[in-house]
Amino acid sequence: MPNQISVSLSEAVLINLRRIIQSIDLHSRDLVKRFGLTVPQLMILKEINGARDISASELARAVSLSQATVTGILERLENRGLIARERSESDRRRIYVTVTDTGRDMLAAAPPLMQESFTRQFGMLASWEQHMILAAVERIAVMMDAKRIDAAPVLTTGPIDPSAGGPAETETPM
Repeated sequence: MPNQISVSLSEAVLINLRRIIQSIDLHSRDLVKRFGLTVPQLMILKEINGARDISASELARAVSLSQATVTGILERLENRGLIARERSESDRRRIYVTVTDTGRDMLAAAPPLMQESFTRQFGMLASWEQHMILAAVERIAVMMDAKRIDAAPVLTTGPIDPSAGGPAETETPM
């Protein structure tokens, strides 16, 4: 009997992990279908909109993505007219990124990022619950041999960084 219970519990955990993965995938696909934006593109657009005089390297640090990934995303956003890059008046070596009116319109229409909702709800939990969830998720990562994988705090499917291999952020529609 104890074996049957543990199989049931492990199946329940696997089912819920699969639900989480599917939810992230559906959110990502819906964003691309409705707005032509990937999760990293929307995340960067939001970060630029909330910042003043931000450079690409500062942006990369703020969103926990590599400089190369951010540069590629910025090129695609600029090609769509969602952002503009401008040389600093005081230091001609610095280039700042700003959101255009078209980009602001896109942001106004776009849904919140999944991690924003998660972060808000997670923050409302008691500290002991937050620590319990973190410990459980860390244990699951170890059990699935995923602890060694470097990941940014972005809820999307597939690699974000082209150097990670597989379908990269650069292969998404414009």
